Amino acid sequence: MSCWDTIGDYALRSLGIGERLLPRSDFTLCQQFTLIGSGLIWNVYFAVLALAAGFFLATAVAVGKASANPLVRKPSEWFIFVFRGSPLFIQFFFAYFAFLSLKNAAPALDALTSAWLGALIVLFLNTAAYSGEIFYGALMSVPKGDMEAADAYGFSGWKKFRKITWPTMLRLAWPAYTNEAIFLFHSTTLVFFSGFPAWQQRGDALYYANYFADKTFNPFVPYPILAAYFILLTLVIISLFGLANRRLNRHLPQTQRARLTFRPRLIR
Repeated sequence: MSCWDTIGDYALRSLGIGERLLPRSDFTLCQQFTLIGSGLIWNVYFAVLALAAGFFLATAVAVGKASANPLVRKPSEWFIFVFRGSPLFIQFFFAYFAFLSLKNAAPALDALTSAWLGALIVLFLNTAAYSGEIFYGALMSVPKGDMEAADAYGFSGWKKFRKITWPTMLRLAWPAYTNEAIFLFHSTTLVFFSGFPAWQQRGDALYYANYFADKTFNPFVPYPILAAYFILLTLVIISLFGLANRRLNRHLPQTQRARLTFRPRLIR
């Protein structure tokens, strides 16, 4: 079988398209590149949707935490504390069994025990909590002079938030938020190693890398392939967020523009 045949058979296997059975012997480099790349579709799916939805919840949570009303502030503070204070792996574990209980009580909620929805909800809530804290810090750092200028121009309420507070908050938070996007993308590798099962061996990139490492007893081929894929996509994230960062800071002199820097964390 040529490499092109392998790509045709396995390029979309993680979505259930193509060859049903995984290779059992005589593993080739092309098979490993193709299947690990196929699994990467799930990592991108989880990261993009969780980040897109979590952005809006994070904004609401940040505004809620900054509220003077304790009925709004306290739930926001506890939401951030719970999801930032517990490991993501444990959140996956408990969420799966909570969704399983809901499924037993109401079979219509069966989709919640599937990774495409259940794990996505966990990632959405997790990134909303981390991003909410980032946005809250930026919200508290909005220059007082900007607020006074907005008042002087007659801005108030929603118009003031939309035109002055929110754009300034995003500009200040964007470098840290870019790091959060990268960490979220890396965190998607935990999905199929937590409570959520890979149905019919349709897993993510790490799932297939682990499969080849177990079958060949040689982790020094599939895991570097996996790392290379993630490094390339991390560069894509940095480039896209860098464009957004330049857009947010376009009105500032070049010397005053915040630059994106990747600061890895030791633990999520």
